[in-house]
Amino acid sequence: MKVLVLIIALSVCATTASACRLALALGLDVSGSVDASEYRLQLNGLSTALLRPAVIESLLATPQTPVEIAVYEWSGPNHQITLVEWHEIKTLADIQRLASDLRMVNRAPANPSTALGTAMQYGAALLRERDHCWALTLDISGDGKSNTGPRPQDVQTSSDFNRITINALVVGGDDLGQADRRQVQIGELQSYYDAYVIRGPGAFVETALGFNEYADSMERKLLRELKSFALSARPIDQ
Repeated sequence: MKVLVLIIALSVCATTASACRLALALGLDVSGSVDASEYRLQLNGLSTALLRPAVIESLLATPQTPVEIAVYEWSGPNHQITLVEWHEIKTLADIQRLASDLRMVNRAPANPSTALGTAMQYGAALLRERDHCWALTLDISGDGKSNTGPRPQDVQTSSDFNRITINALVVGGDDLGQADRRQVQIGELQSYYDAYVIRGPGAFVETALGFNEYADSMERKLLRELKSFALSARPIDQ
């Protein structure tokens, strides 16, 4: 009987220790349309957004059921690299460590093409490592349409994405000059990602007119995603 009680107690402790309300995988576009300064704005922008007070508050709302975050970059069919492995976010120090790791990333040579479908598949594979989490969300950032590899609309319907919500952040080109031209481009990209990329209940597309707005747009997106899970109870079907 004592052995049975011990086994049950250990099982409960293990379940509690592995509780995770949300696994969040963020995929950053580093294709040829993203120059060196935009690459830095993207990485530093994500780092900045994570350290905004409202985001910190949402991330730490229920430390007993933390959020787990991983970050990867993507471009062509053979370029998907995990930049930051899964971080369990329980304390401010955890967030600061993640933000610091992002700022230390240096750009690697990458295929200049845009394999959005392959990037989605890579994100799904990352999230399958976190099946114990109550919710799985893939964040795809991009400044263009897919031009190689499997089509996003074909990938999107795969069983690999069962349980996975996909949200997106689309970024306008800083070289377009006039604001009205950038608005048109953003509108086209938003429609494309809305039709072929995002999926799941409450999925959405956030926008940034250029990489200079990346931090603010990422903050809005993170807050919208985290708000849904800050006070949520464990899903019945999990």
